[in-house]
Amino acid sequence: MSLAAAPHGFLSPNGVEIAFLLVGLVTLGAALVTVTTRQLVHAALWLVVALGGLAVEYLLLTAEFIAWVQVLIYVGSIVVLLLFGLMLTKAPIGRSPDADSGNRWAALTVAGAAAAALVWVVVDAFRTTWIDLSGAAAGSTKVTGQSLFQNWVLPFEALSVLLLAALVGAIVLSRKAKADAATPADGQVPGSRSGQADKEGVR
Repeated sequence: MSLAAAPHGFLSPNGVEIAFLLVGLVTLGAALVTVTTRQLVHAALWLVVALGGLAVEYLLLTAEFIAWVQVLIYVGSIVVLLLFGLMLTKAPIGRSPDADSGNRWAALTVAGAAAAALVWVVVDAFRTTWIDLSGAAAGSTKVTGQSLFQNWVLPFEALSVLLLAALVGAIVLSRKAKADAATPADGQVPGSRSGQADKEGVR
């Protein structure tokens, strides 16, 4: 058997596979910092690094369309929406004790179980599947678009409505906070009828 016909294995990685592993480690580190930092703005910025790392992973897997969708929608829209939500709700810029609920061990257990289940499902489903990383792009824009807007159009639209509801909720919370700050301690709004009646009674 010649060297060219030898089966591919994990013990003989090429340059693209090594780059895939290194970018994966950077993405994993950015994701861990995102969920462990107590500064909300820093968490949003580290989320940009994590989502950008996923886009690079898609590029290395010859899925250029998914990579650019990742950049345009997630990095360019979701993170901007998150930052707008932080600004509208007047979230603290520095360290926030409210960002730590004290349930780290429970969260770590659930995250570890979910990650193990996801890895087991993916490995079991694609155990014998190999992608020719040195060849042409496997996923074309036409095939991906047809799959997205024919088979997954309902979840896609539901996610859009969910993001819109989150933005509207942030605006409502911001306006409510302003109204509470403008109301005096005795509950009487300056210039109201009850306040004027009290003044006339005193007279």
